[in-house]
Amino acid sequence: MTAALPTISALVRDLASGKTTSRQLVEDCLARIADPKGEGARAFVAVHADAARLAADAMDALRKAGAAPSPLAGIPVAVKDLADMKGQVTTAGSTALADRPPAEADAPVVARMRAAGLVVVGRANMVEFAYGGIGTNPHYGTPAAPWDRANRHVPGGSSSGSAVAVADGMAHGALGTDTGGSCRIPAAYCGVTGLKPTARRVPTSHVVPLSTSLDSIGPIARTVDCCALLDGVFAGEPIAAAKPVPLAGLRLLVPTNIVLDAMDPAVARDFEATLERLAAAGAIIVRETFAPFEMVRGVLNKGGLSAAESYAWHKEVFASKRNQYDPRVAMRIAMGETQSAADYIELLARREAAKTAYAEGLADVDAILSPTCPILPPKEADLVKDEDYTRLNMLSLRNTLMINVFDGCSIALPMSAPGAPPTSLMISCGAMADRRMLGIAKSIETALTSRNT
Repeated sequence: MTAALPTISALVRDLASGKTTSRQLVEDCLARIADPKGEGARAFVAVHADAARLAADAMDALRKAGAAPSPLAGIPVAVKDLADMKGQVTTAGSTALADRPPAEADAPVVARMRAAGLVVVGRANMVEFAYGGIGTNPHYGTPAAPWDRANRHVPGGSSSGSAVAVADGMAHGALGTDTGGSCRIPAAYCGVTGLKPTARRVPTSHVVPLSTSLDSIGPIARTVDCCALLDGVFAGEPIAAAKPVPLAGLRLLVPTNIVLDAMDPAVARDFEATLERLAAAGAIIVRETFAPFEMVRGVLNKGGLSAAESYAWHKEVFASKRNQYDPRVAMRIAMGETQSAADYIELLARREAAKTAYAEGLADVDAILSPTCPILPPKEADLVKDEDYTRLNMLSLRNTLMINVFDGCSIALPMSAPGAPPTSLMISCGAMADRRMLGIAKSIETALTSRNT
């Protein structure tokens, strides 16, 4: 949990008791966004100050009348610049879509947020078209991760602005998307929590796609419960905190292949300390090879499903405005142009085989544990050369993207103590096991929090 910033559960209690108001929360967030010493100018592509104040006042009036639409009514949040919001142009972190007409309606997930009374303070910055795990954006700037900010480490992507906004108190939760780790990587690099739900649980319509096969929409917030509460809103399910699953007797698989390779010493140290803590709490740590991981490479051939499906969406804009794209993004989208129909069909078949193997591989364990990212957030200055960018981007994405291929659910939560270099634990389960996974994550979070106090 980010030190000194409130959880959503705490804000719910404070709003209900009258200790604070939505207007006060919104003003505090807007002040942090506007702070010239902060990252607000880079974390947001648009700030909706007047609309947020009006919405906050409305939620305060409804709560006073006993008619708040949900317990979360009045809490300020950010929305990644992929999701349509009525009357606004969705730019997806790019300048190439600036001349599009304003959206005629909210995306369904945004409509659910508004119906719950969440107050949107602005549109969060992101990697252009969500195509990257590092978090850089040459058009709107790159917000720095909180750790060692003077040296400007990248925030992780593609939901970069969402994570920085939550970490810095510019919003108390945020909508992110996750195609290969885009909620979990920025959560890891910014020291917060990010949830990748089972994709089918949250509608993705009217959200600019990266990969229609792999896209999912999840929250970035400060704790497991914060994510669980927002996930209920996003999925149109009951808004409820996670129900803890006792650690004693849980079989937690630590794969010995791929996910532990090339770890930074700080990541390795914190991961081993985490496993020791969980074992002491009675969890059974199973260390063995997980064969389905070896199937993922075949699903990434020729740019994988993301290249094919993003090129299909971008084709017309790409033909006329490719020079407006970040060259590092354009290069990957262009890979989809070279795929044949046979290539694409083969990728779909390989993915189905991988999903089946993953489900079977989970039969004897309760969850998979790994570092979210094997490395610490790189410095912006270390990404000047394309070869360095490519290497660090792939390392950032390596562990997370496999769960999207498998159609699983996954959550990233901090392993490190506040102020230490940010390291993150990833907990993954099978499709539609989201609520049980959140319960396991809550118990793990409690164990780690007690270690760090």
